[in-house]
Amino acid sequence: MGNKVAILGGGVAGLSAAHELMERGFDVEVYEGKNIPGGKARSMPFEGSGKENRHDLPGEHGFRLFPKFYRHIIDTMKRIPYGRRTVYDNLVEVARLNLSTHSNPMVELVSRLSFAIHDIKAMRKVCDNELELTRKDLKQYIARLWQIMTSCNERIENEYQDMPWWEFIDADRYSPSFRKVFGNITKTLIACKATRANTKTVGRIAAQMTLDILTPGISFVRILNGPTNDRWIDPWVSYLRRGGVKYHTNAKVERLCFGNGDRVEGAEAVIGGKGADIQADYYICAFPVEVMAAFVPDEVAEAHRDLANIRTLARSIDWMNGIQFYLKEDVPITPGHVLYFDSPWSLTSISQAQFWPNFDWSQYGDGQVKGIISVDISDWETKGVLFGKPAMHCSPEEIRQEVWEQLKRGLNVGQTILSDDVLHSWFLDTDIQFVNPHTAVNLEPMMINEVGTWRLRPNAYTSVPNLFLASDYVRTNTDLACMEGANEAARRAVNAILQASGSRARPCKIWKMYEYKLLGIDLLAPWRASDRRRFRHGLPWNGRMFK
Repeated sequence: MGNKVAILGGGVAGLSAAHELMERGFDVEVYEGKNIPGGKARSMPFEGSGKENRHDLPGEHGFRLFPKFYRHIIDTMKRIPYGRRTVYDNLVEVARLNLSTHSNPMVELVSRLSFAIHDIKAMRKVCDNELELTRKDLKQYIARLWQIMTSCNERIENEYQDMPWWEFIDADRYSPSFRKVFGNITKTLIACKATRANTKTVGRIAAQMTLDILTPGISFVRILNGPTNDRWIDPWVSYLRRGGVKYHTNAKVERLCFGNGDRVEGAEAVIGGKGADIQADYYICAFPVEVMAAFVPDEVAEAHRDLANIRTLARSIDWMNGIQFYLKEDVPITPGHVLYFDSPWSLTSISQAQFWPNFDWSQYGDGQVKGIISVDISDWETKGVLFGKPAMHCSPEEIRQEVWEQLKRGLNVGQTILSDDVLHSWFLDTDIQFVNPHTAVNLEPMMINEVGTWRLRPNAYTSVPNLFLASDYVRTNTDLACMEGANEAARRAVNAILQASGSRARPCKIWKMYEYKLLGIDLLAPWRASDRRRFRHGLPWNGRMFK
């Protein structure tokens, strides 16, 4: 076999696979359907907003964040040049995570363990129980996190994967505040209702993030110090092209051609408006799950169960898309993200200008914008507060009004943080398309980690010998539809190609995840070992070390 690889899809997964293959001497071509690289991670221009030779304002599919537990994507970022440094150096820490309700002023959480005076004051406010959680609530949540951290992997894979998070935390037995904070947070963070989200995914991430906050060092989450493509994606594409990778935009793949020998014999595409035949020795499909499902015809699904499962898995998707509000004056709000617990559309936001110190706003738009609030809408099916309609049934202007109102109701409790006179303009993710003025279609939804979906998720290698998968729905240690999962999946696909081609190049590194170590020491290993013995004997978890 030769060493030419065609990567179909140019988002984080496709770019990650191209990066690893390039460094191992493969001939790589990437085909991205949009005119901007980066997939769902991209930033994009607010077209027409630039006036008098200024640049268009930056928009995005949704704001980016890089939790402390990410390993794979961080390793890749450290290997992408950015001037004399790397794109990793464009990550900045956030200092706070604020929780908003309609009944009390925002609750401010620190993002890492710190002994600074202002951080201690913030922690004391939380201890004053501004979230209105009872002692019984807190005891229950801590107990469930302890259960996750001390359960063996076999129990997590075989029991918690099939248990809804809502059921695991026994949410119905606790206070409304408990249900709001610890139950509904799954919708805000991963666009999945707690009654559908599986405990394996939600529990492990909740435990890891809690531990990361309590561990000295960097913040539990970081963000980029400018628009995503400026600070990450465009330098990445440039680096790959310098290394010999051919990266095509406006290259829409339309069909995979399967031969009689159960191999991929080619792919049909339209590149720059012209038909093209893509030929390679190996093919990596780096599409989202709902796109990949359309590339599996009936006859292939009948012969290959792993590919057939993708068509079923493609039903487990939901919407999580962004809207940006450009401001005449910067409104920092808080040095981090805000979660709006009482927002019917499950909003999260971040005021970004404070994290973009070298971004010259005067060169963008009409020169009057001084700040930007980036908002993710995670619930498109619940009725809003102004028009009584879900987001997917609102017009763009109604979405704008509704989100702005929900932000104000969450922020302006006991004080005025956000006022109408500061709003300059706004931008809604272009993946939200309107087939008529009041019905939206989402071109790029996200996979959600529902109960029972793990068994449907394929490996990065498939039963078709020269077909590989690199996307966030692939089975990974990350186990989440995110950039980290996409990067890990790409590494797994590359490792499979190395094996299939007989290459002697070193494999891509794959990290273990959710190990709950303190200062590098796995203090909970004895508890998990005890639970493993209990699981093998058919006994339930009991949280003890020796019984």
